Amino acid sequence: MPLLEIRDLTKHFFHLSALSMVSLGVEPGELLGIIGPNGSGKTTLFNCVTGVLRPSGGQVRFKAEDITGLTADAVYRRGIARTFQLIQIFPEMTVLENMLMAAQERKGTLLGRLCRREEAEETDRAIKLLEYLGIAGVKDNLASNLSYGQQKLLEFSRVLMTDPELILLDEPAAGVNRTLLNELLAAIASLRDRGKTILIVEHDMKVVMGLCEKIFVLDYGEKIAEGPPEAIQGDARVVEAYFGR
Repeated sequence: MPLLEIRDLTKHFFHLSALSMVSLGVEPGELLGIIGPNGSGKTTLFNCVTGVLRPSGGQVRFKAEDITGLTADAVYRRGIARTFQLIQIFPEMTVLENMLMAAQERKGTLLGRLCRREEAEETDRAIKLLEYLGIAGVKDNLASNLSYGQQKLLEFSRVLMTDPELILLDEPAAGVNRTLLNELLAAIASLRDRGKTILIVEHDMKVVMGLCEKIFVLDYGEKIAEGPPEAIQGDARVVEAYFGR
């Protein structure tokens, strides 16, 4: 049974169709890439799945539950977490405070209401995750003082802090220097090897082709191809979508 199942998902903005009858299944432990030209509906798909946008039609099912149209916080608490094209962090909090806030967002409680033991456990977990992504050395820095690449790693760390069952990454490679990107890609590959289920929207074809077992291609809000990287690379419709305009 798919962990995530999207059935005939449609999203209209006034008279424009951003998504049209898109169907997609994601199996547990799968790392799936979603690609397509600018404006093809990739981020809109993520937004409809995560409750940022309400679909105009179709259905989203997670662990066999219909979550279509649920609010973003309700989807989040069910175990789906994501990053954004525009980084979502608290710039005037420290890196560690950002991590602890992520834990509370998932639980729906305020940090001040935690018992001391639970706070200590969350702090220990946060530091281990920051070490995992190579940014523990800046844990006491304000998030606003980090480089762009470090901020991306912090946002990813915040996602992992909630221990989600499904992770959605929206253009994780964009604007990240090669050194930090290699650390990020290694972390994603490690999560895949540990059985995490991950969806990636990404424009960097080298990243997608190197990481993903299966790729899903959108163009003008419609699915035009789906399959392993080697099949997608040679698909005439995909080539035309990217280069034939």
